[in-house]
Parts: sequence; C-alpha cells; structure tokens
Amino acid sequence: MLRVAQLALRPKHDMHRLRPTPSVLDIASRLEQAGFEAWCVGGAIRDALLGGEPLDWDLASPATPEQVREIFGRRRTIPVGIAFGTVSVLDDAGIPHEITTFRRDVRTDGRHAEVEFGASLDDDLARRDFTINAIAFRPHTGELRDPFNGQGDIVAGIVRAVGDPEQRMAEDRLRSLRAIRFAARYHFAIDPATLVAIRESAHHLTRLSAERVQQELVKTMQQVDAPSKALRLWRDTGALGVLVPSLAGIDDVALATLDHLPRDGAGGRELPQRTSNRIAALFLDTPARDVRVAMTDLRFSKHETNWATHIVERWASIGPELSEALAVGSPSDVVMRRSLARIGRLHAAGFLRVAGARWQAMCDAGLTAPSKAAVRSLHKRFARSRHSHALEIGDLAISGEDLRRAGIPTGPIYAKILHVLLERVLENPARNTPEELLAELPQVVAALQESPSSVKQ
Repeated sequence: MLRVAQLALRPKHDMHRLRPTPSVLDIASRLEQAGFEAWCVGGAIRDALLGGEPLDWDLASPATPEQVREIFGRRRTIPVGIAFGTVSVLDDAGIPHEITTFRRDVRTDGRHAEVEFGASLDDDLARRDFTINAIAFRPHTGELRDPFNGQGDIVAGIVRAVGDPEQRMAEDRLRSLRAIRFAARYHFAIDPATLVAIRESAHHLTRLSAERVQQELVKTMQQVDAPSKALRLWRDTGALGVLVPSLAGIDDVALATLDHLPRDGAGGRELPQRTSNRIAALFLDTPARDVRVAMTDLRFSKHETNWATHIVERWASIGPELSEALAVGSPSDVVMRRSLARIGRLHAAGFLRVAGARWQAMCDAGLTAPSKAAVRSLHKRFARSRHSHALEIGDLAISGEDLRRAGIPTGPIYAKILHVLLERVLENPARNTPEELLAELPQVVAALQESPSSVKQ
C-alpha cells in the first residue's frame, strides 16, 4: 500500500515520479503524431505522486473514439465504452489501455451520466470526483495540469471534491463511498464540506445498483489495510444502514475485527480468501439467515455467500463454547476434534482466522477473550487434526455398503448409524477400524430402534 508518511512531493515540481510504462508512452506518442494531445489521467497519476509504481495508466485525448480506432486500427482497439468516449487500445503484448475522449457531463441521474465530446482538458478534469484524481500529465511535453490543486491535497492528506461537493455527489452517488475508501486507503482526512455532502447523500444511495455497492465494498476490503476506518464512516454517515440494513448497528469491536485480518496482497501474498474472510467477519454478529439475504441482495456469488454464512453459523454455535474453553485453558482433544468436525475441513482455517481476529479485537477493547498464544496453539492442533483424524462420515472405516452386508435394511437409519459412529470416533479415534465399528453396530442399531434419543455417543 502507498504510504503518505514517506511522501516528499513538492507541488508543481516533483515530476520524476511520473513514469508511464513504455507501452503507454508509445500509445501517447502515436496520438501526438496524429495531431492529438495525449494526457495520462486518473488514479495512476495520483498513485505515482504518492510514491507508487502504477501499471494501469489511462489516457485522455481530444481524439474521438472513431479517430482512435482509425489511428490504431480495428484489430488493436476494443470499443469498451463508446457512449462514454472510451476505447481500449491493445499494446504489443495484448494488454489493453483505455483512451477516453475529453468530455463534459450533460445530465446525470446519480447512477449514469450523459456526456458530450468536444470539451477541453480542463472541462474533462472539472467533471472528475476529487482533486487528487483531477491531475493530468502530458508525456510529450512533460506538462502537469492541476487546476484544482490536487497535488496540494496529496501533500496535506485531504480528500476534497472538485468544485461543489454536493453537486459532485449528486452526479454519481457512488462517489461518497469512493471518498471514504480513498481516505481510509491513504490515511487521509476528508474535507469538511465534502464530508457534509457525503452525509447528505446517504439517503440517496438506494439509487445505486447492488453490483456497484458490492464492488465498492470488495475494493475497500481489498485495498485498505484497516477497513474499520472506512466501514465506521459508512456507519456514521448513515450509508451502511441504507445499503445493508442488517449492519446498521454494527459496533466498534466488530469493525475492529476487520483490521486484524490481512488484506489480499499484504506482504506480497495474493490470497483472495483473505477478502472472503473479511466479508464474513463483517457479518459475524448477524443472524445467518440475514447474512444470506444481505449478500444475495448485494449480488455476491453463491460461493461467497455460502462461505460467509457458514462461518457466521459456526461462530454463533461454536464460538462461545470454544472461547470459554480457550479462556480457562487448553481444550481437551475431544472438544477440539468435535469443534473441528462441526466447522468442517474446508472452513476450518478461515473460521479460526476470523475467530482469532474477533478475539484480538475483544482483547484490545478490554474484554475477556482467548490470548494470542491460545489461538496459535489451537491453530496448530486444528492443522494436525484436519489431516490425521476422521471428521466426516466419509472418513469412517465403514460405509453404507458395510451396513448392507451386515444385514441392516437400507433406509434413513443408515445416516443415523453412521452419525452415531462418527461421534464415537471423535471421542476416541482408535475406534475407527472396520472391526471396532462393526462390533458396535448391534448396540447402536438396537438403541436407535428403541429410541434415537437414548443412543449413547
């Protein structure tokens, strides 16, 4: 992540940070040779000035989409957003780079803007969301255009709307969430007038599509080291209650849990499951049925929804018991195995990471919770047991076919028998042999036929 504390930017003069990739420089040169200005714009400029090394550079030019396609040829261009003036140009490696025609907004409904071309660069920059994103660099001349002092706001650590904050938020309601993400990502403050506009925009957020809200939430989890800062602003500005009503009352401990789960890419490790765990942690105190409804409404995939719902369900059913066992000492092997079996092999690592993050957040808040050492020990024990012990019916040394051979009539009783046998194996793994399990069958079957509740496990 970019670190603002290390920034040594001198507004209007520190140009050495602006180093577009060779492919982008080649595309810009082709546009200039054809008689059109080519300016690097957007997030790449911001991130470069913050000390990063962005690879995804966008370009803006007075060239229309059709003119761009004539310059680079149909085979190397993709009309990804003709209505908005955007064409992707493929470099020699087949990597797309977006070129957008200078434009100004004609009208907007808060979700979609209608634009017109023929604008100037300054017109184009004036329609952008925040000053830190309204900076342009022309490689051909080395000129930096910064009409709204975005460099000054980068140095000061401020997210400020371009022009009238209320108007900027009305043009695209997603901007309020983007402002919060940028502030949390770069450890910036939000300009007071911009923050007021964000608060006043909250009740209009229902105009956003579920897909855009989900994407912004995921980006926050992916890009921000401490997402509690962003989600706290979502909550305190009223955005969270509007967009995800089941999370409207989320408390600070629940939000702090997110900060103890590393983001995808932290430490140079690309692990998408980290984002899934953060999403699950966000809903940790929400009833599982509400989690499924909320994530479905936000258009999360079935996999992501099932993952979060499973962890939330297990936290509700196992979390208190496991927390209590860890708080007073090391859980017995039987408790550990049964907990692991209820969580499941697939979810065990994710569950413990989320649970460990919650317990750490509780400790930080002065609440009673298992120590880091206790959680680390449980991690190791879980890891060993996941691969060495029977945890599921499929791990038993006998199957339904063995029950059939033993003369037990086929039927629903098979699942009940195998479940009882699994519980006994969880209590004593040495029982998991064909001989031991088959020897117990008569007693288990008789007890089940008499009264299922009387079976001793």
